[in-house]
Amino acid sequence: MANAAYNRVVKLMGNRFEFTVIAENKALGEKAIGAAIAEVKRIENLLSTFKDSSQTSLINHNAGIKAVKVDSEVIELIQRSIRISDITQGAFDISYGSIDKSLWNFDVNMTSLPDFETALQSVSLINYQHVMINAEKSTVMLKHTGMRIGFGGIGKGYAADKAKKILQNMGIKAGIVNAAGDLITWGMQSNDSPWTVGIADPDQSDRPFSALNISNMAIATSGNYEKYATINGRRYSHTIDPKTGLPVSGIKSVTVICPSAELADALATPVIVMGATVGLDMINQLRHVACIIIDDHDLLYTSNNINVKQ
Repeated sequence: MANAAYNRVVKLMGNRFEFTVIAENKALGEKAIGAAIAEVKRIENLLSTFKDSSQTSLINHNAGIKAVKVDSEVIELIQRSIRISDITQGAFDISYGSIDKSLWNFDVNMTSLPDFETALQSVSLINYQHVMINAEKSTVMLKHTGMRIGFGGIGKGYAADKAKKILQNMGIKAGIVNAAGDLITWGMQSNDSPWTVGIADPDQSDRPFSALNISNMAIATSGNYEKYATINGRRYSHTIDPKTGLPVSGIKSVTVICPSAELADALATPVIVMGATVGLDMINQLRHVACIIIDDHDLLYTSNNINVKQ
C-alpha cells in the first residue's frame, strides 16, 4: 500500500503547530500525530511562563529567594541556552523575561523611543550569568529578586525536535513538524522528492523569492516585517537588544538552517540583534549552520556554505 501524507493543525504553546507525517495508513498517521501533540503539551506544561504550575514559573517565583529543584530536562535546556548566550555574546538570553513590557507596544501610536537611561533600566535584571545551576542537585536559582527566565526564543524549536523524535520512534520515516514557522523535516515526501521551503520575499511575505531543499534539516525565520514601528523614517523591529533595552534596526529577516530546530530557533533572533556582519561572522564559525539575511534595504547576505538563487 502506498504511503500517504496525514496532517493536523493545532494551537499549542500559544502558537500554531502543524504536524505532517508520511504513513502507511491513516490509523498509524493519526496515532503518531496524537502522540506528538501530547509531547508538546507535556513540554508546554513544563516550560510555559503562563502556567503558574510550570517549573519555569516556580524558578521565577523564587528568584532571589531560593534554588528550585527541576527536572534534568529543564537543567539541560537551560545549560544549552547559556551556551548560546556565550556564542552570541549575550544577544540571546533566557533571562529576558524581566524586561519592562510597558515601554514597547510597537503599533502606530509608538512615535518615539524611550530615553537611553529608561531603556537601560528596563533590562537591568537581564543577565544569563546570574542563572545559577547546580547540576548535581538538579536545581536552578535566579540570583536577584525580579529576575525572570522564559523559553520564548528556544522553546518552540525544542518542542519541534522532541515531537520529531516521538514520531520517528513510532515508525514515521518522514514528516514535518512546523512550530509557528520553526520547522524540522526528515525523510522524503510521499512522491520521493525532498521537502523544500520557500524563503519569503520580505516586502511581500506571501510570496517566496527562492526555494531551498531542507530534507533532514530544521529552519527558523525571525523577522520584523510583521511587527515593527517606524520612528523618524527608521524601521525598528519588535526585537529588543537585551544589553541596551532598545529595539534593533537594520535587518528585515534572518533565516537559519541547521539539523536542530532548537538551535535554528535560538540563533535566528540574536543575528538580528548582532547585525549582518557580526551575525554572519558568528554563523560562519559554527558547523552545519547556514544563514540568510535580508537587510532593511533588501540586500541579501548569506553564510559561506549556502547558495540562494535570486
